[in-house]
Amino acid sequence: MAEFKEAPADAGAAQKLLNWVDNRFPLSKLYNEHVGQYYAPKNFNFWYIFGSLALVVLVIQIVTGIFLVMHYKPDANLAFASVEYIMRDVPWGWLIRYMHSTGASAFFIVVYLHMFRGLLYGSYRKPRELVWIFGCAIFLCLMAEAFFGYLLPWGQMSYWGAQVIVNLFAAVPFIGPDLALLIRGDYVVSDATLNRFFSFHVIAIPLVLLGLVVAHIIALHEVGSNNPDGVEIKATPGPKGYPLDGIPFHPYYTVHDIFGLSIFLMVFTAIVFFAPEFGGYFLEYNNFIPADPLKTPPHIAPVWYFTPYYSMLRATTDQMVNVLVVVIGLGAVLSVLKGGFGAKGKLAVVVGALIAAALLKTFDAKFWGVVVMGGAVVILFFLPWLDRSPAKSIRYRPSWHMYLYGVFVVFFFVLGYLGIQAPSPIGELVSQVGTLFYFGFFLLMPWWSRLGTFKPVPQRVVFTAH
Repeated sequence: MAEFKEAPADAGAAQKLLNWVDNRFPLSKLYNEHVGQYYAPKNFNFWYIFGSLALVVLVIQIVTGIFLVMHYKPDANLAFASVEYIMRDVPWGWLIRYMHSTGASAFFIVVYLHMFRGLLYGSYRKPRELVWIFGCAIFLCLMAEAFFGYLLPWGQMSYWGAQVIVNLFAAVPFIGPDLALLIRGDYVVSDATLNRFFSFHVIAIPLVLLGLVVAHIIALHEVGSNNPDGVEIKATPGPKGYPLDGIPFHPYYTVHDIFGLSIFLMVFTAIVFFAPEFGGYFLEYNNFIPADPLKTPPHIAPVWYFTPYYSMLRATTDQMVNVLVVVIGLGAVLSVLKGGFGAKGKLAVVVGALIAAALLKTFDAKFWGVVVMGGAVVILFFLPWLDRSPAKSIRYRPSWHMYLYGVFVVFFFVLGYLGIQAPSPIGELVSQVGTLFYFGFFLLMPWWSRLGTFKPVPQRVVFTAH
């Protein structure tokens, strides 16, 4: 049993209370380890505010969600009316609902920017692989949380969007129909589906999400934060053991983050008060119409943050599958001719290519569309091992790497835009090119990330003002 530390005789009431708590719970120790004496690199720039913003938006979503649940009724006959009741009759209910709906989009904007910063500065590289994996798991949970919550307003787009997405699981060979039936709880999206989605959205997924957020922060503070130079500040400790290129997170970066939070809240509140639907992107106009199982909307599309992946799903046609078979064949031929493998290695490449081509032709394009859509997220988990660049940060990589990242972002936006639009031959072709580029960017990364002339990486961080 640990010895209790006595507070000084002249200590105030607050100090005595803190001492009493510290003897029973490591409050001061946790504060020092994760805030007061956590040393972060001194060269953080504006890209490093999005992690704390994501935490703030998570709190907004939990708090507003609690108040919404007080009045929402997970019943197919009452759900839409209960949302209208919240909007019209509950005091400040409209504000809570709009904060929650805007917060969902804000969450994805902040998380996408947070992940892109990690991509730019190599924050997924050793020793931060586990930090990145926890982050990707958070992103996956966030997508599940948004999907389950999307049905709850029980509007036209909620109903039919859930119908389309759940039906995708029926494309899985052998177990697909049973899996779709298990998710829906019925043969069509119905009251059973609403209750399932409500329980996942309110209880199951938030618990997992909170656990992953805690794990993400603990893992980050264990290995230390990355920085725009990609230099490990722990490699150059000072006389007291603290990094020479580090500064305490509090008060320096708490003020830094509060400044970023102030700007974020101004934009957030402007949208909530003046444009909560945001032109139909944050809240679709069809979702203000009660769900009607007998009337399908002319064009069904998910919310904007799912549309890049939805676009990849629609791009996976029989023609696309044939192109992939040809690509696999060419890759196998080049590997045999130029790969430098032995006889066994060449045989393994040929056999693997034949099996892959056979699988592509065995199952229909709808199934491979689901695989492509899921694979677009799952491939992010393997990024720490795909990137073989000698330099972590984009600052010290060849300049054409930045242009490649720029093209990647452009294609991601284009895929997102096409996912909202009605299908068209030109849109399908562009989506297919974008899908191939998206996967090529990651799958070819072990090759292209090592190409070019790299700049020398400094031993210490290079501080530049904002």
